[in-house]
Parts: sequence; structure tokens; C-alpha cells
Amino acid sequence: MPSSASDSALNPPQPDEFWQGVKEFNTGEFYACHDTLEALWIEAMEPDKTFYHGILQIAVGIYHLSNLNWNGAAILMGEGLYRLRNYESDYGGIDIDQLLEDSTALLRGVQVVGQENIKDLAIALDLVPAEGGDRSLPEDCKNLALPNIVVL
Repeated sequence: MPSSASDSALNPPQPDEFWQGVKEFNTGEFYACHDTLEALWIEAMEPDKTFYHGILQIAVGIYHLSNLNWNGAAILMGEGLYRLRNYESDYGGIDIDQLLEDSTALLRGVQVVGQENIKDLAIALDLVPAEGGDRSLPEDCKNLALPNIVVL
């Protein structure tokens, strides 16, 4: 699978299961991504252990958003961002900076809309069907998108 030119002993190529988790994340299969990366995370050594944990927590945060669980979405996305914050911008063959930027924007959107409007955000992101979500989102939340893991 993909690896960047900057891979070294500190940034080794990732196993096939990792790339499966990336595919699941990017196709909106957030719970499956969690399961795939959790299996890697449990067995991994640092620095990959925290790397996998951060990505899977962002995935679970989005899964919680799709279930209208505002608290779970906010907490898990925040914890995932915290875990990834010190990685190189191209760690593990992915664009960490882009993942952090996109996920931070989504977390801010979750925080701005709050529990009372979480369904409207989930509808806007196509995470839930549109029925019953007729309120408009705050202006700074209208252009939000789900994060995508960019492979380098």
C-alpha cells in the first residue's frame, strides 16, 4: 500500500489493515473503521498505537454524530484530535495536517450547533435522513464537510 518518500524507521509503511480502515473512514463506514483500527491499536507499539487510536476516535466521534449523540461526538473527536496533534504532517502515509484541519472544523461545528441542533448538522452532512430537520445552521457551519483521510 502507499508510503511516502519520508518513511523511515520512525515512520514505517502501514499494514494492509490500516489501509482498509482508511477506506472505511473515507466511505463513511465509521464504525467499521473503528473496528478495523482497534484491532491494530490493541497490538501496536508507539508511535503507531497513539496514531491508530487518534484516527479511530475521530471515526467514532463521527459515528456518534450520525446517532445524534452530541456529547459522544464532541468528546471523541476532541480526544482523537488531541492524540494526533504532535505527529509529523505526513505520518503513516497520510496527510495528518489535513485530517486535523478538517476534523477540527467539524468539531467546532458540533460545538457551535450544540445538542439542540445536532440533527440539523447530521442532516447537512448526509449522516441521517432529511426528515424533520428544518432549522437552518449557523452561517459558520453551512460549509462543513466530513473529514477525508488524504493518502500521500
